[in-house]
Amino acid sequence: MSDDASPFDNFLQSTGLAEILAPAKTTPAMRDALTRAIPLMELPPPEVEAVHDLHIAGGKGPRSARVYIPYGALDNGAGLVFFHGGGFMVGSLDTYDPFCKRLAAVSGVRIASVDYRLSPEHRFPAAVEDAFAAFDTVRNGRLEALGFAPERLAAGGDSAGGNLATVVAQNRRGQVAFQLLIYPLLQLVEIKRKKYRWQDGPFLAEPTLARIKESYLKDPNQASDPHVSPLLAPDLSNVAPAYILAAELDPLLAEGAAYADKLAAFGVPVKRVVHDGVPHGFVNLTRLVTKAVPAIEAAGKALAEALKD
Repeated sequence: MSDDASPFDNFLQSTGLAEILAPAKTTPAMRDALTRAIPLMELPPPEVEAVHDLHIAGGKGPRSARVYIPYGALDNGAGLVFFHGGGFMVGSLDTYDPFCKRLAAVSGVRIASVDYRLSPEHRFPAAVEDAFAAFDTVRNGRLEALGFAPERLAAGGDSAGGNLATVVAQNRRGQVAFQLLIYPLLQLVEIKRKKYRWQDGPFLAEPTLARIKESYLKDPNQASDPHVSPLLAPDLSNVAPAYILAAELDPLLAEGAAYADKLAAFGVPVKRVVHDGVPHGFVNLTRLVTKAVPAIEAAGKALAEALKD
């Protein structure tokens, strides 16, 4: 495959997603576009026993959250605090509703999906503050009435949400039982390294990374802060075990591999699964990418296995 060809160019045009997800849109327009694209992208998810919309602590006041209780939920109170993707700029409880229902149903794990503050209205460290506050609140028993056991909590997320989950896991050692990281964005220092056009997918390409960095950070020098770039954290000893879901056609592929290697070097159990021929964001493309549902199911089974004891 040539470096300047993307297998997704025709795909985006044929599905109508090219216009809906055009990266030149303003941030509010991108948020609206992503919401409107859900019916094109997602199959109906499995039903869960209950869904609760509530408020949870954030860094500067309450934040919305959505709790999913699956049928046959694990009786040990296993729970996942989940942070959605979207480059810290877009994404919401609604855009990740199908994914969370699917993951809860297959894993039997209760999920608390957190609506953290987005940039550029709220730049770093707002999202990190919200992530810490949300996890700490669940850890302190806020959701015990819904079956969450504070001592059996995982942190998880995809893309930018995977970044937040990684930061939480690094800073709450001994409290996070497991990390579920879905093609996580792990560093914003080196965003202009050599990549290939075939890694540019519908949700992430090199120009998008530049926009994320500009939107998220007040000062470009903040990129080297491990709370922004957790790949740069100097010590990963005693961080929770991790499952890393990776997409072959993803600009973030190499940094995910580097993080898995670094975790292993510090003696942290880690499993990294690379799904061939799919782009960044593919778990939100269940209607269009046949590998999406099996990938979510495999991740859910890994989550359940990690939290069952």
